[in-house]
Amino acid sequence: MQCMKTKFISQSSPVCCRVARALGSESRFSNSRVPTGLFVCRAGVLIALCAFAPAVSLQAQGLGHRPNKLPDIVQIVTPVSSGSWTVTGSLNAARFQHTATLLLNGMVLVAGGGNGTPNTLASAELYDPATAIWTDTGSLDNGRLDHTATLLPNGMVLVAGGGNTTDTLASAELYDPATGIWSGTGDLNSARLGHTATLLPNGMVLVAGGANSSGVLASAELYDPATGIWTNTGSLNTGRSRHTATLLPNGLVLVAGGIDNDGFLLTSAELYDPATGNWSATGDLNIARRDHTATLLPNGTVLAAGGFDDNFSPSRSAELYDPASGSWTATGDLNSGRYFHTATLLPNGSTLVAAGVGSTGVFASAELYDPASGNWTVTGSLNAARDRHTATLLPNGSVLVAAGDGSNSVLSSAELYETQAPGPTPRPTSTPRPRPSPAPRPTH
Repeated sequence: MQCMKTKFISQSSPVCCRVARALGSESRFSNSRVPTGLFVCRAGVLIALCAFAPAVSLQAQGLGHRPNKLPDIVQIVTPVSSGSWTVTGSLNAARFQHTATLLLNGMVLVAGGGNGTPNTLASAELYDPATAIWTDTGSLDNGRLDHTATLLPNGMVLVAGGGNTTDTLASAELYDPATGIWSGTGDLNSARLGHTATLLPNGMVLVAGGANSSGVLASAELYDPATGIWTNTGSLNTGRSRHTATLLPNGLVLVAGGIDNDGFLLTSAELYDPATGNWSATGDLNIARRDHTATLLPNGTVLAAGGFDDNFSPSRSAELYDPASGSWTATGDLNSGRYFHTATLLPNGSTLVAAGVGSTGVFASAELYDPASGNWTVTGSLNAARDRHTATLLPNGSVLVAAGDGSNSVLSSAELYETQAPGPTPRPTSTPRPRPSPAPRPTH
Protein backbone atom coordinates (compact mmCIF):
# COMPACT_ATOMS: atom_id res chain seq x y z
CA MET A 1 0.00 0.00 0.00
CA GLN A 2 1.06 3.59 -0.43
CA CYS A 3 1.40 6.25 2.26
CA MET A 4 -1.24 5.75 4.95
CA LYS A 5 -0.07 8.56 7.23
CA THR A 6 -1.98 11.75 7.87
CA LYS A 7 -0.10 14.98 7.30
CA PHE A 8 -1.20 18.41 8.46
CA ILE A 9 -0.17 20.92 5.81
CA SER A 10 -1.03 24.37 7.07
CA GLN A 11 -0.76 27.36 4.78
CA SER A 12 -0.07 29.68 7.70
CA SER A 13 1.79 27.69 10.38
CA PRO A 14 3.27 24.37 9.23
CA VAL A 15 3.38 21.59 11.80
CA CYS A 16 6.36 19.28 11.77
CA CYS A 17 5.90 15.74 10.45
CA ARG A 18 6.69 14.33 13.90
CA VAL A 19 3.59 15.90 15.40
CA ALA A 20 1.57 15.01 12.31
CA ARG A 21 2.42 11.36 12.81
CA ALA A 22 1.49 11.65 16.47
CA LEU A 23 -1.87 13.19 15.66
CA GLY A 24 -2.41 10.94 12.65
CA SER A 25 -5.63 9.01 12.78
CA GLU A 26 -5.98 8.56 9.05
CA SER A 27 -9.14 10.63 9.50
CA ARG A 28 -10.47 11.56 6.10
CA PHE A 29 -12.44 14.77 5.86
CA SER A 30 -12.01 14.59 2.09
CA ASN A 31 -9.62 13.09 -0.44
CA SER A 32 -8.06 16.41 -1.28
CA ARG A 33 -6.74 19.45 0.50
CA VAL A 34 -9.33 21.32 2.55
CA PRO A 35 -9.31 24.95 3.68
CA THR A 36 -8.04 24.01 7.16
CA GLY A 37 -4.94 22.44 5.67
CA LEU A 38 -5.77 18.80 6.50
CA PHE A 39 -4.68 16.39 3.79
CA VAL A 40 -4.74 12.63 3.82
CA CYS A 41 -2.62 10.44 1.57
CA ARG A 42 -4.45 7.17 1.07
CA ALA A 43 -3.90 4.20 -1.19
CA GLY A 44 -6.63 3.07 -3.51
CA VAL A 45 -8.90 0.67 -1.71
CA LEU A 46 -9.97 -2.78 -2.79
CA ILE A 47 -12.65 -4.89 -1.19
CA ALA A 48 -11.46 -8.21 0.20
CA LEU A 49 -14.43 -10.53 0.39
CA CYS A 50 -13.72 -14.11 1.38
CA ALA A 51 -16.18 -16.92 1.81
CA PHE A 52 -15.26 -19.75 4.09
CA ALA A 53 -17.18 -22.88 4.88
CA PRO A 54 -17.70 -23.57 8.56
CA ALA A 55 -15.31 -26.13 9.93
CA VAL A 56 -16.28 -29.26 11.81
CA SER A 57 -14.33 -31.33 14.26
CA LEU A 58 -14.33 -35.10 14.39
CA GLN A 59 -14.05 -36.91 17.67
CA ALA A 60 -13.69 -40.64 18.25
CA GLN A 61 -14.83 -42.11 21.50
CA GLY A 62 -14.55 -45.67 22.78
CA LEU A 63 -17.26 -46.95 25.08
CA GLY A 64 -16.39 -48.55 28.37
CA HIS A 65 -15.34 -52.19 28.28
CA ARG A 66 -18.08 -54.67 28.90
CA PRO A 67 -17.32 -58.30 29.69
CA ASN A 68 -17.63 -60.83 26.86
CA LYS A 69 -18.28 -58.05 24.28
CA LEU A 70 -15.89 -56.06 22.11
CA PRO A 71 -16.30 -52.23 22.36
CA ASP A 72 -18.48 -50.43 19.87
CA ILE A 73 -16.86 -47.75 17.65
CA VAL A 74 -18.63 -44.39 17.88
CA GLN A 75 -18.02 -41.23 15.83
CA ILE A 76 -19.51 -37.91 16.96
CA VAL A 77 -19.37 -34.88 14.68
CA THR A 78 -19.51 -31.63 16.67
CA PRO A 79 -20.35 -28.50 14.61
CA VAL A 80 -18.31 -25.39 15.37
CA SER A 81 -20.25 -22.24 16.26
CA SER A 82 -20.60 -19.87 13.34
CA GLY A 83 -22.41 -16.64 12.75
CA SER A 84 -23.91 -14.45 10.08
CA TRP A 85 -24.60 -10.78 9.42
CA THR A 86 -27.98 -9.33 8.48
CA VAL A 87 -28.66 -5.80 7.33
CA THR A 88 -30.66 -3.65 9.75
CA GLY A 89 -31.97 -0.09 9.52
CA SER A 90 -29.59 2.53 8.14
CA LEU A 91 -28.51 5.58 10.07
CA ASN A 92 -29.92 8.92 9.03
CA ALA A 93 -26.40 10.29 8.50
CA ALA A 94 -23.33 8.51 7.12
CA ARG A 95 -20.41 8.82 9.55
CA PHE A 96 -17.11 7.34 10.73
CA GLN A 97 -14.93 7.81 13.82
CA HIS A 98 -18.11 8.34 15.80
CA THR A 99 -19.02 6.72 19.13
CA ALA A 100 -21.73 4.21 20.00
CA THR A 101 -22.99 3.68 23.56
CA LEU A 102 -25.46 1.12 24.87
CA LEU A 103 -27.92 2.98 27.11
CA LEU A 104 -29.58 1.55 30.20
CA ASN A 105 -32.88 1.35 28.29
CA GLY A 106 -31.33 -0.99 25.70
CA MET A 107 -31.09 1.59 22.93
CA VAL A 108 -27.82 2.57 21.26
CA LEU A 109 -26.68 6.19 21.07
CA VAL A 110 -24.43 7.15 18.14
CA ALA A 111 -22.85 10.60 18.28
CA GLY A 112 -20.63 12.79 16.13
CA GLY A 113 -18.07 11.59 13.61
CA GLY A 114 -16.91 12.68 10.19
CA ASN A 115 -18.70 12.29 6.86
CA GLY A 116 -15.94 12.69 4.28
CA THR A 117 -16.41 16.45 3.93
CA PRO A 118 -14.52 19.28 5.64
CA ASN A 119 -17.21 19.28 8.34
CA THR A 120 -17.57 17.18 11.47
CA LEU A 121 -20.98 16.03 12.63
CA ALA A 122 -22.85 17.27 15.69
CA SER A 123 -25.85 15.04 15.03
CA ALA A 124 -26.74 12.05 17.19
CA GLU A 125 -29.10 9.12 16.64
CA LEU A 126 -30.77 6.35 18.64
CA TYR A 127 -31.11 2.73 17.47
CA ASP A 128 -34.05 0.78 18.81
CA PRO A 129 -33.38 -2.98 18.63
CA ALA A 130 -37.12 -3.69 18.89
CA THR A 131 -37.91 -1.81 15.66
CA ALA A 132 -34.47 -1.80 13.97
CA ILE A 133 -34.98 1.92 13.30
CA TRP A 134 -32.69 4.88 13.90
CA THR A 135 -34.24 8.16 15.06
CA ASP A 136 -32.56 11.52 15.45
CA THR A 137 -32.04 12.83 18.95
CA GLY A 138 -30.57 16.06 20.26
CA SER A 139 -27.38 17.31 18.59
CA LEU A 140 -24.06 17.88 20.31
CA ASP A 141 -23.14 21.47 21.04
CA ASN A 142 -19.88 20.90 19.16
CA GLY A 143 -19.39 18.65 16.16
CA ARG A 144 -16.49 16.27 16.80
CA LEU A 145 -14.81 13.04 15.75
CA ASP A 146 -12.19 10.82 17.40
CA HIS A 147 -13.72 11.61 20.81
CA THR A 148 -14.69 9.23 23.63
CA ALA A 149 -18.13 8.39 25.02
CA THR A 150 -18.65 6.85 28.46
CA LEU A 151 -21.87 5.60 30.05
CA LEU A 152 -22.04 6.96 33.60
CA PRO A 153 -23.68 5.10 36.51
CA ASN A 154 -26.57 7.62 36.47
CA GLY A 155 -27.42 6.62 32.87
CA MET A 156 -26.05 9.76 31.25
CA VAL A 157 -23.34 9.68 28.56
CA LEU A 158 -20.16 11.72 28.84
CA VAL A 159 -18.52 12.77 25.56
CA ALA A 160 -15.03 14.23 25.88
CA GLY A 161 -12.44 15.77 23.60
CA GLY A 162 -11.98 14.89 19.94
CA GLY A 163 -11.37 17.18 17.02
CA ASN A 164 -13.05 19.17 14.29
CA THR A 165 -11.76 20.70 11.08
CA THR A 166 -9.81 23.42 12.86
CA ASP A 167 -9.10 22.41 16.46
CA THR A 168 -8.49 19.69 18.96
CA LEU A 169 -11.22 20.02 21.59
CA ALA A 170 -11.14 20.31 25.38
CA SER A 171 -14.91 20.54 25.68
CA ALA A 172 -17.08 17.81 27.17
CA GLU A 173 -20.84 17.23 27.06
CA LEU A 174 -23.48 15.13 28.81
CA TYR A 175 -26.39 13.37 27.09
CA ASP A 176 -29.56 12.82 29.11
CA PRO A 177 -31.61 9.92 27.67
CA ALA A 178 -34.68 11.14 29.56
CA THR A 179 -34.77 14.42 27.63
CA GLY A 180 -32.68 13.62 24.55
CA ILE A 181 -30.67 16.79 25.17
CA TRP A 182 -26.93 17.45 25.44
CA SER A 183 -25.60 19.93 27.99
CA GLY A 184 -22.11 21.25 28.53
CA THR A 185 -20.02 20.11 31.48
CA GLY A 186 -16.53 21.00 32.67
CA ASP A 187 -13.76 21.26 30.08
CA LEU A 188 -10.75 18.97 30.07
CA ASN A 189 -7.58 20.62 31.32
CA SER A 190 -5.89 19.62 28.04
CA ALA A 191 -7.53 19.36 24.63
CA ARG A 192 -6.96 15.90 23.20
CA LEU A 193 -7.93 13.32 20.59
CA GLY A 194 -6.75 9.74 20.19
CA HIS A 195 -7.08 9.34 23.98
CA THR A 196 -8.89 6.72 26.05
CA ALA A 197 -11.68 7.05 28.63
CA THR A 198 -12.32 4.44 31.32
CA LEU A 199 -15.13 4.31 33.89
CA LEU A 200 -13.58 3.48 37.27
CA PRO A 201 -15.31 1.46 40.01
CA ASN A 202 -15.71 4.66 42.07
CA GLY A 203 -17.82 6.22 39.28
CA MET A 204 -15.15 8.63 38.06
CA VAL A 205 -13.87 8.65 34.48
CA LEU A 206 -10.15 8.39 33.71
CA VAL A 207 -8.97 10.04 30.48
CA ALA A 208 -5.39 9.22 29.50
CA GLY A 209 -2.95 10.28 26.80
CA GLY A 210 -3.91 11.37 23.31
CA ALA A 211 -2.52 14.22 21.25
CA ASN A 212 -3.08 17.85 20.33
CA SER A 213 -1.22 20.53 18.38
CA SER A 214 1.57 20.41 20.98
CA GLY A 215 2.23 16.73 20.37
CA VAL A 216 1.52 13.48 22.18
CA LEU A 217 0.34 13.76 25.78
CA ALA A 218 1.38 11.90 28.92
CA SER A 219 -1.17 13.70 31.09
CA ALA A 220 -4.25 12.04 32.56
CA GLU A 221 -7.39 13.50 34.10
CA LEU A 222 -10.31 12.40 36.27
CA TYR A 223 -13.93 13.49 35.72
CA ASP A 224 -16.18 13.62 38.75
CA PRO A 225 -19.87 13.32 37.73
CA ALA A 226 -20.92 14.80 41.08
CA THR A 227 -19.15 18.12 40.39
CA GLY A 228 -18.75 18.08 36.60
CA ILE A 229 -15.07 18.98 37.05
CA TRP A 230 -11.88 17.45 35.61
CA THR A 231 -8.81 17.23 37.84
CA ASN A 232 -5.32 16.20 36.83
CA THR A 233 -4.04 12.87 38.14
CA GLY A 234 -0.68 11.14 37.77
CA SER A 235 0.90 11.31 34.32
CA LEU A 236 1.76 8.27 32.23
CA ASN A 237 5.41 7.28 32.26
CA THR A 238 5.34 7.46 28.45
CA GLY A 239 3.19 9.86 26.46
CA ARG A 240 1.07 7.94 23.97
CA SER A 241 -1.82 8.19 21.55
CA ARG A 242 -3.82 5.48 19.70
CA HIS A 243 -3.35 3.11 22.64
CA THR A 244 -5.90 0.98 24.48
CA ALA A 245 -7.14 1.15 28.08
CA THR A 246 -8.77 -1.77 29.91
CA LEU A 247 -10.29 -1.89 33.39
CA LEU A 248 -8.99 -5.05 35.09
CA PRO A 249 -10.96 -7.08 37.64
CA ASN A 250 -8.61 -5.85 40.40
CA GLY A 251 -9.65 -2.22 39.71
CA LEU A 252 -6.41 -1.20 37.99
CA VAL A 253 -6.40 0.21 34.45
CA LEU A 254 -4.08 -1.33 31.86
CA VAL A 255 -2.85 0.98 29.09
CA ALA A 256 -0.95 -0.69 26.24
CA GLY A 257 0.88 0.28 23.07
CA GLY A 258 0.19 3.36 20.99
CA ILE A 259 2.44 5.89 19.30
CA ASP A 260 4.85 8.31 20.96
CA ASN A 261 5.79 11.92 20.26
CA ASP A 262 8.52 10.89 17.83
CA GLY A 263 6.15 8.80 15.74
CA PHE A 264 7.46 5.45 17.01
CA LEU A 265 5.12 2.63 17.95
CA LEU A 266 5.26 1.44 21.55
CA THR A 267 5.57 -1.96 23.19
CA SER A 268 5.32 -0.51 26.69
CA ALA A 269 2.33 -0.94 28.97
CA GLU A 270 1.37 0.73 32.25
CA LEU A 271 -1.04 0.24 35.15
CA TYR A 272 -3.04 3.03 36.79
CA ASP A 273 -3.98 2.62 40.43
CA PRO A 274 -7.03 4.74 41.35
CA ALA A 275 -6.13 4.44 45.04
CA THR A 276 -2.82 6.28 44.57
CA GLY A 277 -3.38 8.12 41.29
CA ASN A 278 -0.06 6.78 40.00
CA TRP A 279 1.05 4.82 36.95
CA SER A 280 3.53 1.96 37.14
CA ALA A 281 5.22 0.03 34.34
CA THR A 282 4.16 -3.55 33.65
CA GLY A 283 5.33 -6.14 31.11
CA ASP A 284 5.94 -5.01 27.55
CA LEU A 285 3.93 -6.22 24.59
CA ASN A 286 5.82 -8.64 22.36
CA ILE A 287 4.86 -6.57 19.30
CA ALA A 288 4.72 -2.77 19.11
CA ARG A 289 1.27 -1.73 17.93
CA ARG A 290 -1.23 1.11 17.63
CA ASP A 291 -4.88 1.23 16.58
CA HIS A 292 -5.25 -2.30 17.91
CA THR A 293 -8.02 -3.61 20.15
CA ALA A 294 -7.89 -4.86 23.74
CA THR A 295 -10.60 -7.12 25.17
CA LEU A 296 -11.02 -8.28 28.75
CA LEU A 297 -11.72 -12.02 28.64
CA PRO A 298 -13.87 -13.89 31.19
CA ASN A 299 -10.76 -15.44 32.78
CA GLY A 300 -9.36 -11.99 33.58
CA THR A 301 -6.69 -11.88 30.88
CA VAL A 302 -6.61 -9.18 28.20
CA LEU A 303 -6.49 -9.98 24.48
CA ALA A 304 -4.62 -7.47 22.30
CA ALA A 305 -5.19 -8.04 18.59
CA GLY A 306 -4.05 -6.54 15.30
CA GLY A 307 -3.24 -2.89 14.72
CA PHE A 308 -0.35 -1.26 12.91
CA ASP A 309 3.06 -2.84 13.38
CA ASP A 310 6.48 -1.15 13.30
CA ASN A 311 6.35 -0.98 9.51
CA PHE A 312 2.90 0.67 9.58
CA SER A 313 1.54 -2.56 8.13
CA PRO A 314 -1.58 -4.39 9.35
CA SER A 315 -0.56 -6.92 12.00
CA ARG A 316 -1.88 -10.48 12.35
CA SER A 317 -0.40 -10.98 15.79
CA ALA A 318 -2.36 -11.28 19.03
CA GLU A 319 -1.21 -11.61 22.63
CA LEU A 320 -2.58 -12.12 26.11
CA TYR A 321 -1.83 -10.08 29.24
CA ASP A 322 -1.96 -11.93 32.56
CA PRO A 323 -2.54 -9.51 35.46
CA ALA A 324 -1.22 -12.11 37.92
CA SER A 325 2.22 -12.23 36.30
CA GLY A 326 2.21 -8.84 34.58
CA SER A 327 3.43 -10.43 31.35
CA TRP A 328 2.25 -10.80 27.77
CA THR A 329 2.33 -14.11 25.89
CA ALA A 330 1.68 -14.67 22.21
CA THR A 331 -1.51 -16.44 21.20
CA GLY A 332 -2.86 -17.53 17.81
CA ASP A 333 -2.50 -15.12 14.89
CA LEU A 334 -5.47 -13.56 13.17
CA ASN A 335 -6.20 -15.04 9.76
CA SER A 336 -5.97 -11.51 8.29
CA GLY A 337 -3.87 -8.66 9.63
CA ARG A 338 -5.99 -5.57 10.24
CA TYR A 339 -6.31 -2.19 11.95
CA PHE A 340 -9.28 0.16 12.49
CA HIS A 341 -11.29 -2.96 13.32
CA THR A 342 -13.55 -3.64 16.29
CA ALA A 343 -13.43 -6.39 18.92
CA THR A 344 -16.49 -7.51 20.90
CA LEU A 345 -16.69 -10.06 23.70
CA LEU A 346 -19.62 -12.37 22.98
CA PRO A 347 -21.80 -14.02 25.65
CA ASN A 348 -20.21 -17.42 24.88
CA GLY A 349 -16.76 -16.07 25.83
CA SER A 350 -15.37 -15.80 22.31
CA THR A 351 -14.21 -12.48 20.82
CA LEU A 352 -15.57 -11.20 17.51
CA VAL A 353 -13.17 -9.10 15.44
CA ALA A 354 -14.88 -7.37 12.53
CA ALA A 355 -13.80 -5.54 9.38
CA GLY A 356 -11.01 -2.92 9.37
CA VAL A 357 -8.18 -2.24 6.93
CA GLY A 358 -5.73 -4.86 5.74
CA SER A 359 -3.06 -5.31 3.11
CA THR A 360 -5.64 -5.29 0.30
CA GLY A 361 -7.74 -2.40 1.55
CA VAL A 362 -10.96 -2.23 3.54
CA PHE A 363 -12.18 -5.60 4.84
CA ALA A 364 -15.59 -7.20 5.19
CA SER A 365 -14.17 -10.30 6.87
CA ALA A 366 -14.69 -11.24 10.52
CA GLU A 367 -13.04 -13.72 12.89
CA LEU A 368 -13.75 -15.38 16.23
CA TYR A 369 -11.15 -15.97 18.94
CA ASP A 370 -11.60 -19.02 21.13
CA PRO A 371 -9.82 -18.54 24.46
CA ALA A 372 -9.91 -22.28 25.14
CA SER A 373 -7.82 -23.12 22.07
CA GLY A 374 -6.12 -19.78 21.46
CA ASN A 375 -7.14 -19.97 17.81
CA TRP A 376 -8.99 -17.66 15.42
CA THR A 377 -11.60 -19.01 13.02
CA VAL A 378 -13.21 -17.16 10.15
CA THR A 379 -16.90 -16.43 10.57
CA GLY A 380 -19.45 -14.83 8.26
CA SER A 381 -18.39 -11.71 6.38
CA LEU A 382 -20.16 -8.40 6.74
CA ASN A 383 -22.38 -7.25 3.90
CA ALA A 384 -20.28 -4.09 3.51
CA ALA A 385 -16.55 -3.63 4.03
CA ARG A 386 -15.86 -0.86 6.53
CA ASP A 387 -13.33 0.63 8.95
CA ARG A 388 -13.54 3.06 11.88
CA HIS A 389 -17.05 1.81 12.53
CA THR A 390 -18.53 0.93 15.92
CA ALA A 391 -19.61 -2.43 17.33
CA THR A 392 -22.03 -2.72 20.26
CA LEU A 393 -23.15 -5.87 22.07
CA LEU A 394 -26.93 -5.71 22.45
CA PRO A 395 -28.86 -7.21 25.40
CA ASN A 396 -30.11 -10.06 23.18
CA GLY A 397 -26.53 -11.16 22.44
CA SER A 398 -26.33 -9.86 18.88
CA VAL A 399 -23.70 -7.31 17.81
CA LEU A 400 -24.66 -4.05 16.10
CA VAL A 401 -22.06 -2.67 13.69
CA ALA A 402 -22.82 0.86 12.55
CA ALA A 403 -21.55 3.11 9.75
CA GLY A 404 -17.80 3.55 9.11
CA ASP A 405 -15.64 4.41 6.14
CA GLY A 406 -16.29 2.07 3.22
CA SER A 407 -14.18 1.21 0.24
CA ASN A 408 -15.58 4.08 -1.82
CA SER A 409 -17.60 6.29 0.51
CA VAL A 410 -18.61 6.91 4.10
CA LEU A 411 -21.40 4.54 5.12
CA SER A 412 -24.78 4.92 6.79
CA SER A 413 -25.54 1.19 6.73
CA ALA A 414 -25.72 -1.00 9.83
CA GLU A 415 -25.61 -4.76 10.37
CA LEU A 416 -26.34 -7.30 13.08
CA TYR A 417 -24.15 -10.31 13.85
CA GLU A 418 -25.85 -13.30 15.36
CA THR A 419 -24.12 -16.44 16.52
CA GLN A 420 -25.50 -19.64 15.13
CA ALA A 421 -25.00 -22.05 18.00
CA PRO A 422 -24.38 -25.68 17.17
CA GLY A 423 -27.45 -27.85 17.01
CA PRO A 424 -28.09 -30.68 19.44
CA THR A 425 -25.27 -33.18 19.70
CA PRO A 426 -26.13 -36.16 17.51
CA ARG A 427 -26.90 -39.38 19.31
CA PRO A 428 -23.99 -41.79 19.07
CA THR A 429 -24.45 -44.31 16.32
CA SER A 430 -23.16 -47.71 17.35
CA THR A 431 -21.50 -49.92 14.83
CA PRO A 432 -21.23 -53.28 16.58
CA ARG A 433 -18.40 -55.47 15.54
CA PRO A 434 -19.33 -59.04 14.65
CA ARG A 435 -19.05 -61.33 17.59
CA PRO A 436 -16.80 -64.32 17.14
CA SER A 437 -18.61 -67.57 16.54
CA PRO A 438 -18.58 -69.91 19.53
CA ALA A 439 -15.97 -72.61 19.37
CA PRO A 440 -17.35 -76.06 18.48
CA ARG A 441 -17.97 -78.39 21.36
CA PRO A 442 -15.40 -81.13 21.60
CA THR A 443 -16.61 -84.59 20.49
CA HIS A 444 -15.97 -87.68 22.60
